[in-house]
Amino acid sequence: MPAPTPPDRTDPDLHDERRHLAEARRQLGRMRERTAGLDASAAGDWVSREYLESAFALRMKQLADDPTVPLFFGRISYDTGDAFHIGRRHISDPDGDPMVIDWRAPVSLPFYRASRTEPMGLERRRRFGFQHGHLTAFEDEDLTAAAEADHSELLEAEIERPRVGPMRDIVATIQPEQDVIVRADLGESVCVQGAPGTGKTAVGLHRAAYLLYAHREQLSRQGVLVVGPNASFLRYIGDVLPALGEIDAKQTTIEELVGAATSVRAEEPAEIATLKGDARLAEVLRRAVWSHAGSPTEGLVVPRGASRWRVAAYEAEDLVADLRARGVRYAAARAMLPQALAHRILVKMELAGDSPDDRVQDAVTRSAPVKKYAAALWPAVEPHKLVHRLLSDAAFLAGAAEGVLTPEEQQLLLWAKPPRSAGTTRWTLADAVLVDEVADQLERTGSVGHIVADEAQDLSAMMLRALGRRCSTGSMTVLGDLAQATTPWGSRSWQDALGHLGKPGAHVEQLTRGFRVPGEVIEYAARLLPHVAVDLDPPTSVRRSRGELVFAPRARLREHLDQIALREGSIGLIVPDALLQEVRALLDGLVVAVVGSAPTEGQTEFDAHLDLVPASLAKGLEYDHVLLVEPAAVVDGEPDRVTGLRRLYVCLTRAVSSLVVLHDRELPPELDRPQP
Repeated sequence: MPAPTPPDRTDPDLHDERRHLAEARRQLGRMRERTAGLDASAAGDWVSREYLESAFALRMKQLADDPTVPLFFGRISYDTGDAFHIGRRHISDPDGDPMVIDWRAPVSLPFYRASRTEPMGLERRRRFGFQHGHLTAFEDEDLTAAAEADHSELLEAEIERPRVGPMRDIVATIQPEQDVIVRADLGESVCVQGAPGTGKTAVGLHRAAYLLYAHREQLSRQGVLVVGPNASFLRYIGDVLPALGEIDAKQTTIEELVGAATSVRAEEPAEIATLKGDARLAEVLRRAVWSHAGSPTEGLVVPRGASRWRVAAYEAEDLVADLRARGVRYAAARAMLPQALAHRILVKMELAGDSPDDRVQDAVTRSAPVKKYAAALWPAVEPHKLVHRLLSDAAFLAGAAEGVLTPEEQQLLLWAKPPRSAGTTRWTLADAVLVDEVADQLERTGSVGHIVADEAQDLSAMMLRALGRRCSTGSMTVLGDLAQATTPWGSRSWQDALGHLGKPGAHVEQLTRGFRVPGEVIEYAARLLPHVAVDLDPPTSVRRSRGELVFAPRARLREHLDQIALREGSIGLIVPDALLQEVRALLDGLVVAVVGSAPTEGQTEFDAHLDLVPASLAKGLEYDHVLLVEPAAVVDGEPDRVTGLRRLYVCLTRAVSSLVVLHDRELPPELDRPQP
């Protein structure tokens, strides 16, 4: 493969490509003007008019043009003579002929997967280099040649391009193994075990964009949900889908998902939260809910005219047992009970010679005696009140947890000082998940068409159940890394996690080829793997650049920071949470944004050149240059050593170009300092 073509205006191919880019931009403007001219007022009614206005507004956003973003990044030429430019969106000329093909279209597939052993009909693959939206270079790959493909300098440059700001898409650099996941069928749930720098988050987001493209009507109706670990992470990835023209997907956190009806305002010790996240709590809650459906001690009497109709206690008990056996939710069965009682009375009427119709059954169902009897036999249950009682009432908990939890575990669950009522309770996240489980026991939770769950290894079994029931009729893309599980209640096995999600048949794909983290850094961080995830394959960096790994005393923080500030790209200063304010005080005079905090001096996280990052919020973020303060303190900040080492593994693998480790304390023995 030749080196990238320099910006030589005399090169005819480069001139033609620039002309095609200019014309594509002009045609995109034409498509946008045409959409802007559409009139929804001609619709027959206000519902149709609002629908059309919404559709037109969405289309306008999809056709937005940012001159700094290339309209196409590749071109494929077939041996038949056909050629197509591949870009982020479809652009056509006035006759409807394509000028740029959407990367998600079937015809774009060979751009990502063709090789010299399997050219897929291609003769040549061309990649383009851009600077601020201007086409500056290209390189061609001959897929008919017998020799091995040369290294792509443009591809490497795009992967390693410095960044300031939120995460960007990787549509121009998707690798074959990533593309297989991206284009997996909607009906297939996929679990991606991805080492740091393998692009698992980007792959999950691109799969969401692909599915919205390939199944637009279905998923626009059913919905797509992206679930991340925290609000900062969502802000970091928030621009990826809109850059690909997709704004339909909703992005949220597990706390927002289960906390919609439960305000999370408190924290609790890790051992209690871990127990509340145990899958056994689902059975405890199920028993607690269904314990309210009682056994009748007396029969039902319904006066009607001169007659009094009776349902004996044993008959009512049979009805309750039948409803229990149907497998429906508690509230649904409760709604069926008055109808079942009324039907039993109508049978007695028919046996007595009457001919009651549906109106009679409806009247009996709504009669005061039936409603009162059914309500007493099968009372309403409120999720918050039930969880409040369960965590306050030792006898009630013991009845629901018998044979499931030990007496010691039951005692651990009980509040030392129970709140007066559910309304005055300061709920924790683990409590909110329990309330959500109860709500599903009462009434089935609605399902969306697809969920992308990132950092899923940090979710407890009960959190996974909460996520899974929101996708009971849909599919999932589960993303994570067991080596980066930094919660005591997190998953230790993907098979277990998939079982809790209700997707036991999901395919597990392991990504180990790192495209972002340089070799020297990832190899150093991988020293922790035998201590945190012994069963995982170690990650490897495919980059030719080894990167920089420097160790220095903590007192030289400002010196290294000043040096790195002169370089291009983003800077992340990662510190143990306990040292956040102390380190912040050392940064006087510098423009810095604190991840997870309100903007200061107009600086927002990910938009500043320098971010100060608490170690607890570093997961999923990437910076060109990282300075990590006191690794031993990062480990000490977690409830146990293994979790602490996993947190350290996360912090060590955030760098794209260079990592400076600043410490006065000894490094953790599991992370011996490399020999010079």
